[in-house]
Amino acid sequence: MGAMDDYQQWEESLLTTELPRWDQLPKFDLYMDQVVAFINTTLGKLEFEPVTASMINNYVKHKVVLAPVKKKYQSMQIADILVISLLKQNYSLDVIHSGINQVTKRNYPKQAYDHFIEMLEAGIREQQRPEMVGADQLNEKLLEVAVESIITGLKAKKLLKLMEREKA
Repeated sequence: MGAMDDYQQWEESLLTTELPRWDQLPKFDLYMDQVVAFINTTLGKLEFEPVTASMINNYVKHKVVLAPVKKKYQSMQIADILVISLLKQNYSLDVIHSGINQVTKRNYPKQAYDHFIEMLEAGIREQQRPEMVGADQLNEKLLEVAVESIITGLKAKKLLKLMEREKA
C-alpha cells in the first residue's frame, strides 16, 4: 500500500471522529491525572500532541483556564482544555484566550463549545457547517477560520509524516 493510499485511509477514518458535546463531558469533577487521560483519549484519534499536567498548569497560570477548585476540574475547564488542545497547534495561547473570550462574550460557554465542535466535525466530514441562529457574523467567521486551520494542520502533518516515512 502506498503513502497516498495510507493518507486516504486516514482521511476516511477521520470521518468517524466524534468529539464530546458539553453534556457528554464528565458530570463529576476530575483530578489532573483524570483530565489528562480524558483529553488524550478524546483527541487520540486526531494524533495531536499529548496533553500533559504541566501544559494544563501553564494554561491555569496564564489564566486561560480557571484554576481548579480543591484540585478538581469541572466541565467548563475541561471544555476549555479541549478547545486549547485543538487550537494550540496553530495559535498562541494569547490568541486562543482572546478568541475564547470573544466567542463566549456573545454566547453561553455551553452553546459556544457545542457549536465549535459541531462546526469542526462538519468540516472534517466536508459537510456544510452549521450556523448558530442569531449569531454574530464575525463570531461565525472566527470559528470558521479556526476550524479550517485545525483541519488543514491535521492534514498537513499527516502528509508530512507519510512523506518522511516514504523517504526513509
